[in-house]
Amino acid sequence: MGHAGMAATAVRYLRSDPADGSRRTTRTEPVVEALPRPELRCVGEDERAPVDQAEFRRVLGNFATGVTVITAPAPTPSADDPAVTGRLTEHLDGRPADCPADRPAGFACQSFSSLSLDPPLVAFMVGRTSTTWPLIARAGVFCVNVLGADQGDLCRRFAVSGADKFADVAHTPAPATGSPRLTGAAAWIDCAIHAVHTGGDHLIVVGRVKALGTDDEATPPLLFHRGRFGELRA
Repeated sequence: MGHAGMAATAVRYLRSDPADGSRRTTRTEPVVEALPRPELRCVGEDERAPVDQAEFRRVLGNFATGVTVITAPAPTPSADDPAVTGRLTEHLDGRPADCPADRPAGFACQSFSSLSLDPPLVAFMVGRTSTTWPLIARAGVFCVNVLGADQGDLCRRFAVSGADKFADVAHTPAPATGSPRLTGAAAWIDCAIHAVHTGGDHLIVVGRVKALGTDDEATPPLLFHRGRFGELRA
């Protein structure tokens, strides 16, 4: 199958109804099912790892990044799919999800990047064992909230698993998808899921930008470098 055929297959998959692969969904945005946990070959005890994981983290930590929170709207249970709520509160392997079924989903993410200008695409990476990703995948949409320099505590909140991350967090619906737009963020990018690719123990999620904006007060961004938060200085 050539690249064009693979792309067409991916589009059909992204737009298919998860309850019935033969029917197109009535939603205007694609719905993406989470992939199963990866079957990756581990390095044996009698083998030498090509790169030490601790060294990998240390060296890559020298690359300073911005910090984002990826959010998705709360699910809307469908009358013709009564099992939706049950699936949302449980991960694929039975572990509890990170948020209640009637709340939005979100997680802190450093691995975010712009990808394409025409069409406007962005990308983020998420661990394949993430319990938040299946909720975002089912929503089919997300908002990237670029955190401001004074939002380190907010980042820590969304980096913790197993809690109601949105408790007492001010947010408004993003205009195109309704995903939470966090108050005080330096910028926001409202997206529909365009494609999902595998990348080792992570997924590469590509989003098509539907709307975006910045804080009118030009809030400086929150930075992360060598395991610590920082801020941009003149």
